[in-house]
Amino acid sequence: MTAQVEIYGTSFCRHCLAARELLSSKRIDYTEYLIDLKPLERAEMLRRCGRKKVPQILINDVPIGGDEDLMVLNMSGELDRLLKLT
Repeated sequence: MTAQVEIYGTSFCRHCLAARELLSSKRIDYTEYLIDLKPLERAEMLRRCGRKKVPQILINDVPIGGDEDLMVLNMSGELDRLLKLT
């Protein structure tokens, strides 16, 4: 069973796009909350992640940070473990 992945972001953010592309390249399904289209999601992002910057990514309800954090996890191989791909 693969992990549950959620992304809080905006429809125009290049960092959000980078995170989406990485997850898509690994064929990982994710739930996306676009806070520019549904502003009430921003409060939920702040509550769950404690950060205002987008994207904010959660794996199995655990905030891992933004796209740079996702890239670091990917380069170390830790992302595959978290996503249960190994």
